[in-house]
Amino acid sequence: MLAFEVENRDYFAARIADRGDDYFAEFGERHAALVADQEAGELHFHVLVDDEGCVIGRVNLVDVADGSAELGYRIAERATGRGLATAAVREVCILAARDYGLTELRAGTSAANKASRAVLERNGFVQVGEPTTGDRPQVFYTRQLDG
Repeated sequence: MLAFEVENRDYFAARIADRGDDYFAEFGERHAALVADQEAGELHFHVLVDDEGCVIGRVNLVDVADGSAELGYRIAERATGRGLATAAVREVCILAARDYGLTELRAGTSAANKASRAVLERNGFVQVGEPTTGDRPQVFYTRQLDG
C-alpha cells in the first residue's frame, strides 16, 4: 500500500488535498491501526491488484455505523481510463449490502473531478446539496443499498 501511495502521490495531490509528509513517515503505524480496526469490523478495505500482484487501486468503507459508511477510492494513474473504478465501486456496493449489512453509503469528491463524479453517478449515487465553496469545492453523494 505504501508503494501505491508514494508512486501516485503527485497524481492524487493534483485532484485532492495531499496527505502530507507525516502520513508517509508514519505509514506503518497508521496502517497497523487501520488493519486492527478492520478486524474489529469498524471499516472495510478492498484492494485491486494487477497481474503482477502490484496494488493499482483501493476502495474503502470507513466510518461504519448504524448501517451506513463512507466510501472512498483511488486508482493508480497508470490504471485509469479502463473502467476499474466503476467496476470496483460496483463490487464494493454489493459487498456493503450483502456481506456487511449496510443500507446506505456516502461519498465525497472534488467538484472539479468529473471522472470521480461519473464513477459515483454510474453506480447509483445521487448528489446531496450544492457543492461546497472554497479552494477545493467538494460534492457529496449518497446511495441507498438493497439488502
